[in-house]
Amino acid sequence: MTKVRPGGEAVRRFIIDSLGAHPRDIVRVTAEKFGCSRQAVHKHLQRLIADGSATDDGQTRSKTYRLAPLVQWRKQYELATGLAEDVVWRTDISELLGKLPENVLSIWHYGFTEMFNNVIDHSEARLVSISLQKTAAATTINIYDDGVGIFKKIQAALVLMDERHAVLELAKGKFTTDPRHHSGEGIFFTSRVLDEFIISSGEVFFSHQFDEREDWILHSSSGSGGTLVKMVLHNHTARTIKKVFDNFTSGDDYGFTKTVVPVKLMRYGDDNLVSRSQAKRLLTRVDRFKTVVLDFAGVAGIGQAFADEVFRVFRSKHPSVKVAAVNTSSEVKRMITRAESLGAQGDASDAT
Repeated sequence: MTKVRPGGEAVRRFIIDSLGAHPRDIVRVTAEKFGCSRQAVHKHLQRLIADGSATDDGQTRSKTYRLAPLVQWRKQYELATGLAEDVVWRTDISELLGKLPENVLSIWHYGFTEMFNNVIDHSEARLVSISLQKTAAATTINIYDDGVGIFKKIQAALVLMDERHAVLELAKGKFTTDPRHHSGEGIFFTSRVLDEFIISSGEVFFSHQFDEREDWILHSSSGSGGTLVKMVLHNHTARTIKKVFDNFTSGDDYGFTKTVVPVKLMRYGDDNLVSRSQAKRLLTRVDRFKTVVLDFAGVAGIGQAFADEVFRVFRSKHPSVKVAAVNTSSEVKRMITRAESLGAQGDASDAT
């Protein structure tokens, strides 16, 4: 057996992790990263190609490298009585994932069973399809059902004007259309523990990436029926479910006490956040948390009535809920300060 030089495994791990972003210039990027020759990088690439982890295409300088699928699998299930997420996990998914670190398997166990159970209990679907692709870097699992559509179901349950309002409720967490049997935490925590999490249903697209700022994305899609959930996780992440839960829970009982609300989801097109009605919709159900972080990334400004409803009226009605604002522009910060000062004046007058 050929002896691996010290650092060789680190070089190949870097190549695997970076190929997706650098299919054409991976040789240059790797050589610069490790201070080695391009010839040495080529040898590592050839080893990855030989063991089936990567493929190449093209000639010489125009050559493109990609990760090879180690596993490609798809199966369709009928949502008949007796179908259970733990059985599908044990008989199909866990076997396909193979030997991965324990923390990675734990994340997949949690995320897959939560999402598949949602399909069973809420989708009203007849069929559900699962696909799994595993490369040397990451694994992707897609779950598609032909049901009513998750955002339409939330819209109907809360009597919302628009399906897009349902995205905001999912972003907050603690929402379920079946509170007797579900806590409403599954989608929230699954989205936070994975590297990438996407729900596409109807004309709404909902996405979160772990390494991004609190950045839920909303835009029109193809308008297909049913619901598609896409989950992506690096095969060697050091993340654990406990670490993610700890960011949003408190106490020994792991109560779900903190939420981060992306304020920009209240905006559609060129809408400005100016009215009390918009603020009230933003704050729906957040009194269930102890800490509410309002993320104003992507919001240039807010109106006086909007700011007053959030930072004076709501706070006076719910003094036990801590409301904080992050990623505020100078204009947003100015309106928040004005509302807070009015609240302080009111407190002072009440005390005299």
